[in-house]
Amino acid sequence: MNGEELRQANKRLALKLGAGAVVALAFGFALVPLYNVLCEATGLNGKTNAERARPAAVKVDKSRWVTVQFTGTVMPGLSWAFYPKVASMRVHPGEITRVSYYAKNPTNQTIVGQAVPSITPGQAAQHFVKLDCFCFKQQALEPGAEKEMGLTFIISPELSKEVGTVTLSYAFFPAVKGS
Repeated sequence: MNGEELRQANKRLALKLGAGAVVALAFGFALVPLYNVLCEATGLNGKTNAERARPAAVKVDKSRWVTVQFTGTVMPGLSWAFYPKVASMRVHPGEITRVSYYAKNPTNQTIVGQAVPSITPGQAAQHFVKLDCFCFKQQALEPGAEKEMGLTFIISPELSKEVGTVTLSYAFFPAVKGS
C-alpha cells in the first residue's frame, strides 16, 4: 500500500468513526424520550399515561378499599424539606382524591426541583391516574419559602382486587439547568 492509498484508507476510517460518533450521540439523546414512552406504555418506574388510563366515566367501587401510602425523598443536591402531609389513606377505587405534599427551601438561594414518581406494586402503576400533580412541572422555591403542593388522583376500579395497598413515592431532584 503506497502513501496515497494509506491516506485514503485513513480518511475513510476517520469518516466512519466520525459518523459512528454522531450516531452514538444522537442515540444517547433519543434514549430519554424512548425511555419515557416505554415507561408510560408499561407503567415501569411508576409512570402512567393519564390520558390513556383515564376512564371516560368512572364508577366508584364502594365495595372495597385500597390503602395508598405516600412517601417523599429529597435527593442529594437539593436541600429542601419535603414530605407528604398524610402518610396514608384509604380510598375507594374510582374516587377522586386529593392530597398534599409540603416543601420548604431553608437555604438563602432560589432552588428549582423536579419530582419523579414511582408506584409500587408495578401492576398498580397503570391504574393510578394522576389528574393533577406538582410532578408535572418543575417547582421553584425562593429562599426560606414554604409550599404546599397538591396531587389529585384516581385509582381505577380495574385494579386487581388482590392489590390492597399502593405506595406512591416521590423523589425530588435538583432541576437540570436549561431543561
